[in-house]
Amino acid sequence: MKTDILLFEDNGIEQRIDKYLVWFYQSITRSQIQNMIEKEEIKVNGKKIKANYILKDGDKIEVLFADPVPSLIQAEDIPLDIMYEDEDIIVVNKPSGMVVHPAIGNKSGTLVNALLHHCTDLSGINGESRPGIVHRIDKDTSGLLVICKNEMAKQFHNKEVNKIYYAICSGVIPHNVGVIEAPIGRDIQNRQQMAISDKGKNAITHFKVIERFNEHTLIEVKLETGRTHQIRVHMKYIGYPVSGDPLYGYKKEVSEFGQFLHAKKIGFKHPRTGEYMEIDSDLPEYFQNFLNELYEKKNSL
Repeated sequence: MKTDILLFEDNGIEQRIDKYLVWFYQSITRSQIQNMIEKEEIKVNGKKIKANYILKDGDKIEVLFADPVPSLIQAEDIPLDIMYEDEDIIVVNKPSGMVVHPAIGNKSGTLVNALLHHCTDLSGINGESRPGIVHRIDKDTSGLLVICKNEMAKQFHNKEVNKIYYAICSGVIPHNVGVIEAPIGRDIQNRQQMAISDKGKNAITHFKVIERFNEHTLIEVKLETGRTHQIRVHMKYIGYPVSGDPLYGYKKEVSEFGQFLHAKKIGFKHPRTGEYMEIDSDLPEYFQNFLNELYEKKNSL
């Protein structure tokens, strides 16, 4: 017997659970999925559902198999920038442009594809498509991710992990520090985006100014919550969107690298030793080059 735990993320496309699982597993037919649902071998959030159930963002899907299904995700020889690795964890510095795990439209070239080639002992957390993945960052956000080789996910759920981001924002932020507390939910006018919404989930972002430039600001960001696109949505909300952001930024500043947002530091207790670890990463070359340009313009005045 084997149970897959899948965490569904709303990508803006309404999806029935039976159709979604047929796409996800590929080797299982829709009638088989429907039969499993009838036998309560498939549940959502611990409850029995029907085959026409429409999945919602954050739904926890449990799929019980009497026999193992073939692996769906192919290992690919993709270079990884590994900052730390031992028998329990891997810390990877993900480049901008790389998707973390396979999903609709991205079945190859992801971080998971690369990890499966690098090692074979990833945790079963989050099922076949996201082995060992306990947190993620957007495709065009670069920076540090922890991948688990055993059950370390509890730290992340209990907010015991410290994550620090650097971002270049459009506009000159006048205050040195700030706290943004505004709920985030799916944008009802554009399902591909998130927005501030009274019906959204609580979201809290802390930031402090590192450097002001002529028309931009470099900030350090720390999250209390981990909502989808949280930094990007919150900075747009207060009028200082992340520069280069194709969804929430100014069109004139859209960058080929995406948003200038980098997960720079991560700190956590090692799951085996209990020792607190903190790992820091350099800014990506394109990010540093843009910063250098901003410094030059500032100093030329």
